[in-house]
Amino acid sequence: MGYSLFANRFSLKKNSMKKIFILSYLILSAGFAFAQDSTIKALDEVIVREKRRTAKERGEFKRHAQTVEALTEEELNRNNPAFIEQSLGTMAGVQVDKRTQLGGQRLVIRGYGNDQKFNNWGVKAYYNGVPITTAEGVTVLDDIDFSLVNNIEVVKGPAATMYGGGVGGVARFYMKSSEDKGVSLTEKSSFGSFGLFQSNTRLDVVDDNSAIALSFGHLQSDGYRPRGGSLKNFLTFFGEFKLNKKQSVTAYMSHNFSLEGVTGQVSYADYYAGIDNGNAAYAKKNARNEFLTTRFSLTHDYKFSNTFSNRTAVFYFTQDLKNVSAGADGNSQSPSLGLRSTFSWKTNLSDKVSNDFSFGTEIQQSRSLASSYRFLGTDDANPLKVQDISKGSYFKTLTNQYAYFFHNRMTFNELDLSLIIGLSANQINYTRLDLLANQGLITGYNKDLSFEKSFETSYNPHIALQKNFKDQIINVSYSEGYNAPTASTSFIGTINKVNDNLLPEKAKMFDLGIQGLLFRNRLDYQVSLFNIDITNKLTQLSGVNPAGGTYTYFANTGNQSNSGLELSLGYLIVPKTKSFFKKIEPFFNYSNYNFKYSDFKTKFGSDIVDYSNKQVVGVPKTKYTLGLDIVTKAGLYLNNTYNFMGDVYTDFANTNNVKGYALLNSKIGYKYTGKKVDFDVYFAGNNLTNQINYTFLFLGNNINDSDPGNNYPAGVATDVNPGPSKAYYFGGVNVKFKF
Repeated sequence: MGYSLFANRFSLKKNSMKKIFILSYLILSAGFAFAQDSTIKALDEVIVREKRRTAKERGEFKRHAQTVEALTEEELNRNNPAFIEQSLGTMAGVQVDKRTQLGGQRLVIRGYGNDQKFNNWGVKAYYNGVPITTAEGVTVLDDIDFSLVNNIEVVKGPAATMYGGGVGGVARFYMKSSEDKGVSLTEKSSFGSFGLFQSNTRLDVVDDNSAIALSFGHLQSDGYRPRGGSLKNFLTFFGEFKLNKKQSVTAYMSHNFSLEGVTGQVSYADYYAGIDNGNAAYAKKNARNEFLTTRFSLTHDYKFSNTFSNRTAVFYFTQDLKNVSAGADGNSQSPSLGLRSTFSWKTNLSDKVSNDFSFGTEIQQSRSLASSYRFLGTDDANPLKVQDISKGSYFKTLTNQYAYFFHNRMTFNELDLSLIIGLSANQINYTRLDLLANQGLITGYNKDLSFEKSFETSYNPHIALQKNFKDQIINVSYSEGYNAPTASTSFIGTINKVNDNLLPEKAKMFDLGIQGLLFRNRLDYQVSLFNIDITNKLTQLSGVNPAGGTYTYFANTGNQSNSGLELSLGYLIVPKTKSFFKKIEPFFNYSNYNFKYSDFKTKFGSDIVDYSNKQVVGVPKTKYTLGLDIVTKAGLYLNNTYNFMGDVYTDFANTNNVKGYALLNSKIGYKYTGKKVDFDVYFAGNNLTNQINYTFLFLGNNINDSDPGNNYPAGVATDVNPGPSKAYYFGGVNVKFKF
């Protein structure tokens, strides 16, 4: 059983593409070698300071007073923007897991974010300053059109002072207006392996007081796994309007559809052998994730004076989800609405001391209407047959989250020294109504899974001392953050009991960050030493049901200590005026971690085991990226990226070691910028060395997954989602007409 989403006419034969890629690579590399001029002139200081990534990172590093990394549009386009894991994965301290070809992303920042089986939890996400994350703390990225994202910033570690809950950190995505005044029409098209076809049509209208963009994006692919196809359509409106000298308004609207085939997990033996026939239990159910999402936000900026201003955003988004897995058929509708407002006041306390004070709130309410019906699982003749409704669930859930915060920076001008102090108050509560519990509604349904739960207000401080030495910034900070359990983890449905003993996770982070420019600003660097202590770790456990069988539930199992070193280096070479080259940019990002459990006891069945001093699951000790970008004055360019991911453990006992891997990606292109037209023609290849790799692992007490009907022998664990083990290619043309 299965389905075919896409036409084969967009498919390319792999051997032909490989020959084209190798030939193009050799020709361009030969041109580089022939024209190379070894004499390098001193960089123009102004140009280097305007290097977008460096300038953005320095600004956000100063503002947040903790480690921040950024990706600009140029860096996002080093690969296919739809492969967001390839872009974010180049950052030190960041890895991206994904369960499907272009969806199911799970952000992991400084070793945090992979504790849930699916989706993102513990890492917050924003789009144009507006939350993508729901009030419950869950983030789904399947419906985001990453081809429109121009900039990404990642705040590493607890950032509750500005963003409320979240232990791992914050990922912020931005779309921007066109920089060309007048009317412009942009058409982007690409095609590649696995029947990949992408297109984006965008109309921009820009004048002195407004900038409007209207975009339609389409993406389809047969997928690199059996039944792992993707189909996405995105309709987006973005507008910026200057009302007068004091006021401006930004509007964002999108309506998006996403369909991702879910192939399921395979065994470790198949994974290491490079065999991926998919999981039969998922194939029988036609497993998939279908999202229909509408997003809207309106942001108003108002300058009361030169020193006092406000930014207020109201937002609404709703996700209509059809989720079919190996075990259940689920449907949900989840609207969220909220407000984020921040006031900023800048003043001089004296001739030598200036002060920047901000305070605000973020309030969000999420509603969910969700049903789930379990498959029988053993009837291959009727694979979609479900158990009777008394074994299913139908819930109406209301979640409210409140965050109030202030952030103050006092700067001693003569010393170029700043003291930053912040505090947030965060609170969350749930109300869930069991819609199947009405007396007499369903025969045999003798329970009521309705409940209410409210967690105590959590106060989270942020203290930092920041010193500038010419082009070097030194920042020492202490931050706290928290994660409240979700509604689904706060109730044990099998035994009809509120999980009253469940406490929110709490994190405390010390961070020493140094960022700067050296060698006449040729070299930009950022280094960070940090330690994050997480208490009350939330872990899925197994209990014995008095009525027979077992059940799963969440409990606070202990603590986790994440200590590490992160390093990012970039070097910009600008050759002589007569050189063939415009710029050459090598870069290096490195993460070295010692992440351990402490006082950590977990339970599976009746066994309680102490896993203290064991390595944290799913996170390597070492991860690094090497890159080399070359741009010529003629418009030719070459991007090379080598990503290394070290070994990881999947189980708390550290007995199952999953081998690391390295991926080599490269992109060749030609770019032209003119008065009336811009265009970019490129060809790229990923995993050029044919490395076996994975995109998603089941971890901790979620390991040893085995679905009925998966056609594997009894006792064989299926915990691995493989990535494409052979090289794959894509190419395209981007054209912008300016009227």
